[in-house]
Amino acid sequence: MKVLFAHGLASSGAYKTASTLRALLRPCEVISPDLPVEPYEAVALLKDICEREHPDLIVGLSLGGFQAQKLRGYRKILINPDLHPSRLLRTKIGEMEYLSPRRDGAKSFIISEKTCLEYEEMEKSQFDGLGDAEIALTDGLFADSDELVHCDAEFEAHYPGHAHTYPGTHLPTFPQIRNYLLPLLDR
Repeated sequence: MKVLFAHGLASSGAYKTASTLRALLRPCEVISPDLPVEPYEAVALLKDICEREHPDLIVGLSLGGFQAQKLRGYRKILINPDLHPSRLLRTKIGEMEYLSPRRDGAKSFIISEKTCLEYEEMEKSQFDGLGDAEIALTDGLFADSDELVHCDAEFEAHYPGHAHTYPGTHLPTFPQIRNYLLPLLDR
């Protein structure tokens, strides 16, 4: 089995969720690239990886969940996906530091109004092309005490019966991933 992990904002492919997936899904291969903050570049990179690697599963966390949702035709589990990232990003315009190490050594990145506008544009089409087959391929996993993102009701409206909750906060722990994400693999 091959898994593609899409990390959240201010993170990298080295984020702890990637290592958790590697430990829990051993001997599966977990591909976890460093994603650019720019939405079209991030989705293009993910699509390129999908075309080359043909993952069996895509796991997207937060902003990575929004980006992964754009990948049609693949089995996906979106953890606390931010379906309206432009809102949060507008509160963070300027330079931000990465919270986990990046392969290129970058320590910070810039969120601009242009970045926010690009996400806002992408948000308008995020549910385009959802048919029964795509809905069946996509599950959402939502923290019941998420302090950052509250998109479970909207997700459920577009993916009926595919929103699941877990007790916890925005960034899931090893036990939460083991106890709540792994059972979704059997769906």
